[in-house]
Amino acid sequence: MPLSFIFETALGFVAISWGERGLTRLVLPQTTRAAAGRGLARTGAAAPPIASETELPPEIAALVAAIRRYAQGEQTDFSAVPVDLSGVDDFRRDIYAAARRLEHGHVVTYGELAALAGHPGAARETGAALGSNPVPLVIPCHRIVAAGGRLGGFSAPGGNATKARLLAHERARFPAADPAQASFAF
Repeated sequence: MPLSFIFETALGFVAISWGERGLTRLVLPQTTRAAAGRGLARTGAAAPPIASETELPPEIAALVAAIRRYAQGEQTDFSAVPVDLSGVDDFRRDIYAAARRLEHGHVVTYGELAALAGHPGAARETGAALGSNPVPLVIPCHRIVAAGGRLGGFSAPGGNATKARLLAHERARFPAADPAQASFAF
């Protein structure tokens, strides 16, 4: 049976849920514990909450500690965190795996990530896959931007403002802008 936990970090309150096979949901930092809980409920991941951090399984306690270190500004690698991707199609699994290989502060475009995942030319589909990412931060979808270095979309609460905040927090290095990808002002 899945369980959940809401905890405070330097960036705000984070909510997670997990089951036997790993992390199932993560809600990015919110301003209040209640907002983080509502975010988790909106994902359909309403799971019985664990009230005390002392009750967490060791692997979840380690994840909570890692997220707190990330929120403090430490470069943190979440690539080994077990994630339960039950029901996720092979394309999204490929995209998520490629995103998990991106290092802290490293930014690529949707097209570049599609190519890294073995699906060149699938930039739009990559954006759609990232829009349904169940565990942002662990699968760092905030590190993928639109062509020309524009932020692109971000479906997490707060939208692009949250994405920009996470990228600034990581002191992200954006890909060089391709002049052929310049946007038109109309």
